[in-house]
Amino acid sequence: MPLKINIGDNPFFAHSRRKDVILWLIYLIGILFTLRLAWLQLVQYGKYHKIAQTQSVKLLRVEPVRGNIFDKSGKRIVFSEPSFSISLIKKEFEKCPKQLFGELSGIDSLELVEKLEKYKNYSSRKAIKMFKDIDPHFIYGLEEYNRYLPGVSIGVESKRAYNKQSRMTHLLGYIGEISGKQIKEKKYYSPGDAIGKNGIENSYEDFLKGSFGLLYVNVNKYGQRVASYDNGSLDEPARSGFDLHLSIIDSLQLRAEELMEGNLGALVIIDPRTGGVLSLVSAPDYNLQDFSGRIPTKVYNKVRNNKDKPLQHRAINSAYPPGSSWKMLVALAGLEEGIITRNSTFLCQGGYQLGNKFFRCSHVDGNISVENAIRNSCNTFFYKLGMELGLEKMISYGNLFGFGQKTGVDLPYESRGNYRSYGSISEEYKGKIPKWKELNYGIGQGEILTTPIQMAAYTAALANSGTLFQPRIVEKVFNKASGRYQNVSSGEQKLNISKKNFDIIRKGMWKVVNQEGGTARNTWLPGLDICGKTSTAQNPHGEPHAWFVSFAPMDEPEIAMVVLVENGGTGSYAAAPIARELYKYYFNIVIAKDEQMQDSTALVDEDFN
Repeated sequence: MPLKINIGDNPFFAHSRRKDVILWLIYLIGILFTLRLAWLQLVQYGKYHKIAQTQSVKLLRVEPVRGNIFDKSGKRIVFSEPSFSISLIKKEFEKCPKQLFGELSGIDSLELVEKLEKYKNYSSRKAIKMFKDIDPHFIYGLEEYNRYLPGVSIGVESKRAYNKQSRMTHLLGYIGEISGKQIKEKKYYSPGDAIGKNGIENSYEDFLKGSFGLLYVNVNKYGQRVASYDNGSLDEPARSGFDLHLSIIDSLQLRAEELMEGNLGALVIIDPRTGGVLSLVSAPDYNLQDFSGRIPTKVYNKVRNNKDKPLQHRAINSAYPPGSSWKMLVALAGLEEGIITRNSTFLCQGGYQLGNKFFRCSHVDGNISVENAIRNSCNTFFYKLGMELGLEKMISYGNLFGFGQKTGVDLPYESRGNYRSYGSISEEYKGKIPKWKELNYGIGQGEILTTPIQMAAYTAALANSGTLFQPRIVEKVFNKASGRYQNVSSGEQKLNISKKNFDIIRKGMWKVVNQEGGTARNTWLPGLDICGKTSTAQNPHGEPHAWFVSFAPMDEPEIAMVVLVENGGTGSYAAAPIARELYKYYFNIVIAKDEQMQDSTALVDEDFN
């Protein structure tokens, strides 16, 4: 029906064109209103429907179950169990009687003030998870009096639980509340969410975390849940995190931790055939159970302030001079460059004279070959070989074995160690590098600092004759969405070094353990050809650091092992006996009384480099 407007005898509308314009304007306004109404009712329906729902419907996030972690045997060692949390909507919580809340929740006023202050810059109208791991005893009271507690809601999340013999503290890591900085970087998370803080929990966070679900619920005038909305038709289920299967052997890890008890240091065992890490220890450590769920400030401060620094991951981010364990690298370089052969000898008369300074050796070896120089840890041999090679060659072979670079182990916060380039050293000395630097590099001292994980990768490469593996903790991931396993392979690099030269080095390392005069003769075991090298690395801050790097069996190595004892003195006395016990355990070697060695007479003191 056409629109009729009575304009009467108004002289303003007497002119016909003016009348037509006015009518068309009225028509246009009507059309615009109609189109706007259609836009709001049809196109924007979803948006405004949701806004309308928020007046009586609350959208809740459903916490996913974090993925499990299994050891190499398939035993579940880390899982999640239910835990209660309290979320607050600050705007509504202003009306809440704080004393009642404190009595019902078991949260003291100081902790409440600290939490509110921490989240003062976050939205006052959104629920923020502020308190975790609440005792179920308090939950009953909170639920009973919920109508008197505006802005307070109870949630169910999960906290980590453990079923393992060993501690695996630095290896597994723990989860904790996400920081403000992390929230800005990771938009997926909200204030109060848990996230992996270190260890595997951190480096595999994206696999373990799962994905949050959504739950629509009807709420009363206090903003508290009273029923499910629309029979849950809009709800989205949470998806559990993926499971991790480690290369770590729980029982071997336990034995390694027992043997490192009371020491400061690190221990790493790698399968030289795959790069899989079988055991990784940083000593001392702390109890992961204390860091599961709500971490009391007193507990955290006790660990943080401990003088022995149990939070420090010595296996991957502490660096030490390698000392004599470096000598195999120098020997390989000399063999590859044609400077020495298997039968070449240098004369050792108890040291090396350079200018007016005498660099000593711990014994007089006479004319000594490379294999026997490794066996005796003869400094003089490696002083002379280092001088023949020159600093640039030694540094380049160190680069080849990955020193000064991260190994890429699947753990966070790995250190590169300290390994200067030849160019930076040459620049420092304006091209006139002093000869004593070549002597120091020849025996693994000077400006070389390596991490135990770097030394383990290096030792594994010696064991397998030249494949440098990227060490891996996780072997495979179980994808719960697809129901399939995904293997996690180690990166590898084949070193361009002759196998016959590796054979010479391996024979020298075999002599260290299995021949009279070897510096680790006390590590000998019947029926097992262990190849090793002791090291007593000078430490300007105290007693020398003790190393023992080794692998076994000689012909088809199954494990490569590095033991480091901070301020332990000699590698022969402090580190090698630990490795021996682990070889006994791994290969199930039982020693009869008549096969026992007299360690006190079998040892040859190695030089304090």
